[in-house]
Amino acid sequence: MTILEWISQPWHWAVGGLAITAVSVALTLMGRKFGVSSSFKVLCAYAGAGKKIPYFDINTKDNRWLMTFVAGSVLGAILAVHYLRSPEPVAISASTIDYLSGLGIAYPESDETGLGFLPTVIFSFANWKGVVLALVGGFFVGFGSRYGEGCTSGHAITGLSHLSLPSLITVIGFFIGGLIMTWLVLPYLLPLIL
Repeated sequence: MTILEWISQPWHWAVGGLAITAVSVALTLMGRKFGVSSSFKVLCAYAGAGKKIPYFDINTKDNRWLMTFVAGSVLGAILAVHYLRSPEPVAISASTIDYLSGLGIAYPESDETGLGFLPTVIFSFANWKGVVLALVGGFFVGFGSRYGEGCTSGHAITGLSHLSLPSLITVIGFFIGGLIMTWLVLPYLLPLIL
């Protein structure tokens, strides 16, 4: 097995958890918070939005580290998709595969399309309803993360590790919203877009 094949294979979830812990601890020791959603505010400030809207009037020099972190994350994702793609499908439970099949979403057993293991029946430009759903969902996620002063990773990783009560309440809300979406909304929404 070559080093490239070894890196490309699915890794145990604990490896990612340890990496996130290391980054979170390092940022905490530097007086920073782990979270990416605030990078949108910084991007707007770089674009000059602070001249017209006081919310975006921030010192961009203090956020260079964040933009470097985001750029590294994007670059890492590009490298992973193009050079480190796993030949294995995403390992999900048999009950999840059965549940998705009941909703009309087939589990991909191979990556013949070269598009990864996403359910292309939903996330494909051929399905305009799926594209609209992704855009609307992306808007709500973006708006919610800014309105809530942080995204799921920011509140769940940094907020909870700093024992923040507002982050705990927010994370509880995320879970409740996720359960409602999974069990009460998606079963009725997916048949409309498939």
